[in-house]
Amino acid sequence: MDLLFQTAPKKLRGFCLSLCLKKDNDNVNSTNKPYRDFSEFLSLHFPYKVQKISINAGFTCPNRDGSKGRGGCTYCNNQSFSPGYGKPEKSVANQLKDGIAFFAHKYPEMHYLAYFQSYTNTYDSIDKLISMYREALAHPQVKGLVVSTRPDCMPDALLDFFEELSQETFVLIEYGVESTLNQTLERVNRLHTFEESADTIVRTAKKNIPTGAHLILGLPGETRDDILSHARKLSGLPLTTLKMHQLQIIRGTAMAKEYRLFPESFPLYSVDEYADLCVDFAERLHPDFYIERFASQSPKNLLIAPDWGLKNYEFTQRVIKRFQERNSWQGKRFSENGE
Repeated sequence: MDLLFQTAPKKLRGFCLSLCLKKDNDNVNSTNKPYRDFSEFLSLHFPYKVQKISINAGFTCPNRDGSKGRGGCTYCNNQSFSPGYGKPEKSVANQLKDGIAFFAHKYPEMHYLAYFQSYTNTYDSIDKLISMYREALAHPQVKGLVVSTRPDCMPDALLDFFEELSQETFVLIEYGVESTLNQTLERVNRLHTFEESADTIVRTAKKNIPTGAHLILGLPGETRDDILSHARKLSGLPLTTLKMHQLQIIRGTAMAKEYRLFPESFPLYSVDEYADLCVDFAERLHPDFYIERFASQSPKNLLIAPDWGLKNYEFTQRVIKRFQERNSWQGKRFSENGE
């Protein structure tokens, strides 16, 4: 959400919002998609195409190293989203070099964003963190940073650094919110609350730093109404981007053991059910948010369920088709007062 929108008089915000909600599904954004696509957001910042290069900088998490807990989130196996070139024993510079080489043969004119992805990428001494970020930005083809982290791991001093850095280059901070229900967060061993997520998102946005959230749809114990309530709650926060994906049961996780013992606790969605859920969710989402993705695809050798056999872009096309079939668009059912 644009901070200018948030600080405008309520009557003006209501007028602007009503104009936005009157857009039909062919005119929601410049990409002619029924939702605000992440590529549109990037085009506001770059006159050229950019690609994220994932970096594994060897971090851990506070609920793995014992400072908050051990074992990590019950659904988490970082191998499920770490690319082959992102090995923590390699330096940041070498991971970028390998990642760029991976894409360069097909996209020679591409520029890149260094994506600090694995585990908690603000969880170390500030001096060491800044050194790693600067190492990434030293590569001539890297034009900015995307930093993924937990909302309980953003000290004010580091946030001040990101505020200064955002004056020099592109910076996007992504927070793992995962759910807006504290009972769910406790069940999956997240070890932070939604209130902590909301507070950190507000602190970050006040620094005029683009702020993203990550959400998992279908965590155990959550009903469809619970999931749709996430959209309403998140819409009240000053977010710029949102990434969401279906719950996936991944080998080597505590959740995989729970699923084996109590499969009835995991009402996993079929492809069509989840596509409808995505449309329902986006309809209730603030129309200013940029949606980066609806689904995720874990490696076949790690995925237990649900195995849809679809690439991410194939699933996204299904979601777009469902929007069109329902004559719908992002924000269609959004209400500023959260009703």
